[in-house]
Amino acid sequence: YSWQHTPKTQLGEFNLTEIETMLGSYTKVLFVRDPFQRLISEFMQGMGSSPSFTSFVQDFLDSRQQESVAWKPLVSLCQPCLVQYDYVVMFGFLRQELGHLLRRAGLPTDSLPPEFTDTQVQWTYSWLSEQMFSELSLQQKQQLSHLYRWDLAAFPFSSSFLSD
Repeated sequence: YSWQHTPKTQLGEFNLTEIETMLGSYTKVLFVRDPFQRLISEFMQGMGSSPSFTSFVQDFLDSRQQESVAWKPLVSLCQPCLVQYDYVVMFGFLRQELGHLLRRAGLPTDSLPPEFTDTQVQWTYSWLSEQMFSELSLQQKQQLSHLYRWDLAAFPFSSSFLSD
């Protein structure tokens, strides 16, 4: 189906038979990250103009920002129940997982960047998550847990603060 691909072609533009054929011919990789860490990352990157994380979360919960790709639950974006991904790579294990993927694809593993920082920042996110989660009201925690309930059920985010 390469003749039908353009940079703007989306999967939904094909019929079911074409979609199944295309997906069957690709190695499908899904990169996932704890939804609460995604929120923290967005806040830290200055996507919100809120003075505190609590007000940032409240602005997010009150607005339609939830419709943005940056905020949507992964389950609604990536359809893991419909698409059978060959690999699910979690933030925090990128170096190990990418090395495995490269070996499976027959590519040299020395093409990975020499310094992969995702595992090195895991402890920072753990501490930051704990601090920021403690700032939220019970209602905010419940709303976030409800919003991301399917992500939390689909992926093993066992240390997510939203899992509780």
